[in-house]
Amino acid sequence: MLKDPRTLVDRDRFINAMRRVVASVTVVTTDGPAGRFGATVSAFSSVSADPPSVLICLNAASRIARAVQQNGRFCVNVLPETGPEIADRFAGRDDDWIADRFSGVNTFGLPGTAPLIDGATGFSCELQQCMTSGSHLILIGNVHGVLDAGARPLAWREGGYHRVIPAGADAQLAAE
Repeated sequence: MLKDPRTLVDRDRFINAMRRVVASVTVVTTDGPAGRFGATVSAFSSVSADPPSVLICLNAASRIARAVQQNGRFCVNVLPETGPEIADRFAGRDDDWIADRFSGVNTFGLPGTAPLIDGATGFSCELQQCMTSGSHLILIGNVHGVLDAGARPLAWREGGYHRVIPAGADAQLAAE
């Protein structure tokens, strides 16, 4: 039910509805003078093709948000459907026993550039704009490089990972 547009919806109601929205699972990485960091992020979108640009949202209090601002660059790694372990790693689920989230993860890129994770479709960006909205920073970057891995993306919905299956594919599989 829609309410008066001037009244904010209840926080729990908002969160429950957002859990039903499907999102690509991405890992944002950065490297430079502020250090190398990576974090699993669900808020990622294209902004424009002229110039090619994307946006990400990061918790303003996070180390990676500060590092991206100081480094001035980031890479959005859209994980393939085989990437739940990498997503979990960069979400911090292994932080109690692994000090470096990048340990054992194959990445590409020169030192000081935002790492591209092997198997991911990557968007290498230079930070152009940063604005605060609530608890998060909205960071817009111009895309200077793309590596299209051609893999089906890993998706997130209702607190779990999912595979993207084209419409009609389930009927085709059932017929085989």
